[in-house]
Amino acid sequence: MTLTIQEIAMMTDLSAVRADTDETEIMALAEAAKRYHCLCVTTLPTFTPLIKELLADAPEIRISGNVSFPSGSATTGIKVLEAKELLRMGCDELDMVINLGLFRSGRYQQVLDDIRAVVEVASGVPVKVILECHYLTDDEIRKACELSIQAGAAFVKTGTGWAPTGATLENVALIKACVGDAIGIKASGGIRGRETLIEMYRRGARRFGIGLRAAPQIFEP
Repeated sequence: MTLTIQEIAMMTDLSAVRADTDETEIMALAEAAKRYHCLCVTTLPTFTPLIKELLADAPEIRISGNVSFPSGSATTGIKVLEAKELLRMGCDELDMVINLGLFRSGRYQQVLDDIRAVVEVASGVPVKVILECHYLTDDEIRKACELSIQAGAAFVKTGTGWAPTGATLENVALIKACVGDAIGIKASGGIRGRETLIEMYRRGARRFGIGLRAAPQIFEP
């Protein structure tokens, strides 16, 4: 199996979400997304109006907003307010971080309610739930997938890119075995090569989070 560069681009969320990201990098993000014809871009919330402005001439490129990024530890009320603000600013999708502390404490109903609250306020806008797989056991990954499906999320996502590891071949395959076709899989965090990305596609991922600084390794010869 092989994927063309254009096919990869149409599954890619190109991101600039590092803590040290500045306006210059956001401008580079917009230009790269247009050059590579990426499906979507994602930034930290403060830069949402700027990326929206920079992509005004490329309305086909979606903008995703990050809710409670990168820790996931905000209260549900704050997550809902943040989601509303991002949608008001023009986001087409939302990526929300699961509340890892509550989840690892076994408070599954609270985690389910947390995800569902954001899904409900999104009103049909796709919500991707970031599991941050680096900190979870296989059984916990399975449980987090189940909660995401129950809450009505559109995708589960492997990581923020801020943890020591993110997407791996193993956790993509594990998630696919758990969710089947019930929910999409976004592989994100540490994807540095085209062959790795293609193998993740083989294992079930259909969206990919690629950092701006890693993009040349994916999209250029």
